[in-house]
Amino acid sequence: MIKEARFWKPAGGNKVECIACARLCKIPEGSHGFCFIRQNRHGKLYLANYGLLDAMQVDPIEKKPFNHFMPGSYVFGIGTSSCNLDCAFCQNPDMSKKREINGKYVSPKRAVDLAVENGAKGIAYTYNEPTIFVEYALDVAKLAHKKGLYNVFVTNGYMTKEVVQAMKGLVDAVVVDFKGNGEQKFVNKFIGIVSSEPIKEALLEMKNVGMHIEITDLVIPGMGASLDACDELTRWIHDNLGPDTPIQFTRFYPAYKMTDYAETPYETLKHHYDIAKKNGLNYVYIGNMSGNRYENTYCPKCGELVIGRYGLNMTEWKLDKDNRCPSCKNTIPIVGNPPERLG
Repeated sequence: MIKEARFWKPAGGNKVECIACARLCKIPEGSHGFCFIRQNRHGKLYLANYGLLDAMQVDPIEKKPFNHFMPGSYVFGIGTSSCNLDCAFCQNPDMSKKREINGKYVSPKRAVDLAVENGAKGIAYTYNEPTIFVEYALDVAKLAHKKGLYNVFVTNGYMTKEVVQAMKGLVDAVVVDFKGNGEQKFVNKFIGIVSSEPIKEALLEMKNVGMHIEITDLVIPGMGASLDACDELTRWIHDNLGPDTPIQFTRFYPAYKMTDYAETPYETLKHHYDIAKKNGLNYVYIGNMSGNRYENTYCPKCGELVIGRYGLNMTEWKLDKDNRCPSCKNTIPIVGNPPERLG
């Protein structure tokens, strides 16, 4: 389905400027932006795959991966096709690299109905970058809130302040995924953007509008594992988003154009963990590696294990009804209580 986009402005000579993502593509008539699915038709910008979903699935919220937002709940994930980045290590190229306009049309109302019918407590805009189908996502989000469902974006964060402002009051939480610590030479070569600064600007705006924020950082051995860049990023998070911002360093698995690279060693992830803790972040995790002790949540005040995890499953929940540590009564910043499931 084709629908006129919301985030654009005229750019002269029948060109349009897309202001959804930070690429700010200037698109001639009859052409498209980097993402392919935002297209100039007769001097107006259209979303060419409005509601055409390539993926729908109910997952644990921990798969997105959120550790501090509605733990133990199930979320209905939806995604379309294409992306605004060009990651050489894409984990989902069948969707993100697609250049065809297809998929199953699901109206915003039907998407919400499916979430309710499948027992989900919220909707996640995920699998591919939600910024590029933001008009559809926000239409779904409005209806989702009316049904008492939460909304979360799983995003690379490469979006504009205009989009963040439009998300205000509709998107309850975001997990923003840095790649390679956001180091400039890495994102230039392996992601195809100039720098990570627009992501940081979007994060500041997300904080200003009151969204719950979590950070992931994909650590790729060899070229996306700079400890200096990790130090810089985690200091920035501490100083600008706050020490209670959860960050998860995630293990890389070979994929797409980087199948000849090795998986991230545990030791590399642990070095990143140690730097983040040294820089004062209270809730640091090692993800995508089931069974390591740093997928658990510990009280930063007394060190007590308060939430135990194994992969996508919670194995222990020790917080009281006010989400306080059982030992020292320190409040742990978790949205949601108690979990629906353990084990």
